[in-house]
Amino acid sequence: MARNHVEFWLKDRHNVYMRLPVNPESIEYSSPFGLNTVNIANLGEVAIPGERGLKQVSFSSFFPRDYNASYCEYDNFPLPWEWVKKIEDWRDDRRNIRLIIVGTPISIPVFVEEFTLEPEKAGAPGDVYYSITLKEYRPIKARQLVTAANTPKQEQRPKTDKAQPKTHTVAKGDSLFKIAKSVYGDGNQWRKIYEANKSVIGKNPDKIYPGQKLVIA
Repeated sequence: MARNHVEFWLKDRHNVYMRLPVNPESIEYSSPFGLNTVNIANLGEVAIPGERGLKQVSFSSFFPRDYNASYCEYDNFPLPWEWVKKIEDWRDDRRNIRLIIVGTPISIPVFVEEFTLEPEKAGAPGDVYYSITLKEYRPIKARQLVTAANTPKQEQRPKTDKAQPKTHTVAKGDSLFKIAKSVYGDGNQWRKIYEANKSVIGKNPDKIYPGQKLVIA
């Protein structure tokens, strides 16, 4: 039988829900935020916001051995030491669980940071009193760092020497028309050869001599 609208639940990664049989009288909830304080000339002390810290929830209660309608939230709950074993297993196996407090916005993944017991308290035989601190679990998002070791090697293109201009050594009986026809397939391009070799040929393109080395562009 539920006594109020606030319910404390713990859920593990296998979607096993466990509800605390006795609600804590109070909880401590902190959500720190980093602020760096610096002094700036002619302005004084200023705060520079950093990053949000991990949320933390702490509370104390007890696991009853027997049901009592005056403080138990429901009946047929696990025995106290079954509760203790379950929480210690979560802690020792480094498992993150989820704390859900129905009736509040609190629903956060957490680790069991601290779990303190006081078994067999006077006047309450069989009950196990405890204090627990839960720290927010924040998944680590790994980023791949690009280094020389893991950077894909680009295909190295072979270096090619700059193309050297072709040359033609004038033979007996050559003319610029004849050379152009041989090189370009069109004798009418003889002027192209002449312009590239005017300093060698001189003013008269018809006068070329055997042994002259002409550049073919």
